[in-house]
Amino acid sequence: MIPVAVLAAGVLTAPAAQAAANPYERGPAPTESSVTAARGPFQTATKRVGTNSHPGIRSGTIYYPTDTSKGTFGAVTISPGFMSAESSVSWYGPRLASQGFVVMTLETKSWFDQPASRGDQLLAALDYMTKDATVRDRIDHSRQAVMGWSMGGGGTLRAAQKKPAIKAAVPLAPWDLGVNFGNLQVPTFIMGADNDSIAGTGAHSEPFYQQIRAEKAYMELEGADHFTFTSNNNTIGKYALSWLKRWVDEDTRYSQFLCPAPPAPSRTIQEYRQTCPY
Repeated sequence: MIPVAVLAAGVLTAPAAQAAANPYERGPAPTESSVTAARGPFQTATKRVGTNSHPGIRSGTIYYPTDTSKGTFGAVTISPGFMSAESSVSWYGPRLASQGFVVMTLETKSWFDQPASRGDQLLAALDYMTKDATVRDRIDHSRQAVMGWSMGGGGTLRAAQKKPAIKAAVPLAPWDLGVNFGNLQVPTFIMGADNDSIAGTGAHSEPFYQQIRAEKAYMELEGADHFTFTSNNNTIGKYALSWLKRWVDEDTRYSQFLCPAPPAPSRTIQEYRQTCPY
């Protein structure tokens, strides 16, 4: 029996076992519809980053939530691939920003930049956003992520290898040669395509996934090729968003979309591997 004095003192007004709410959660509880939607709950704005605005980058576009009442947001930078313009990855910007991230898509210094250079540019862009007058106060500087396609995906792995403090990495059809990512410590979700003739999964995505010792997932898209990642795709959007939410925002509400593994092969997914539970 609980003493009356204890009750009167209000000691049990809240259960001791009740955990504090996650301060990084942004947006309502996710559903299948919300994670596959082209736009999330946040209104967004854009800012064009001019040429050579910051050491280490050429130019790009920042997409950010306009609502400042929810606190700060995680930051994500995204690199295109070899001989590809920023426009090849631009669809990720508004999609992720509207879900509660500050996102910068890059125009790389040269279309011919190799993965190591693209990785450095991803990190330089993160540094730029933490100093930019428009978005610096919207960003939690401790919660950053990198993402990229093709050689930009290789750059994503290089950036995560170089900066272990990054919270998440999402390489899309990554291409790189002669590098072992066994010392990479950042939670990484690699996506590949079953009909990729440029960055074939057997030579790139799958070996990279096997090398990584951090938390990781691997998804191979069904009936897809190297350029599937350059246009709006709900499967890619769903899993990129869920991974970023889980690791950048520490939001376990999104774990349901990552673990257990979705059925594969399916109409959209050829293969899925992971190190659940998250």
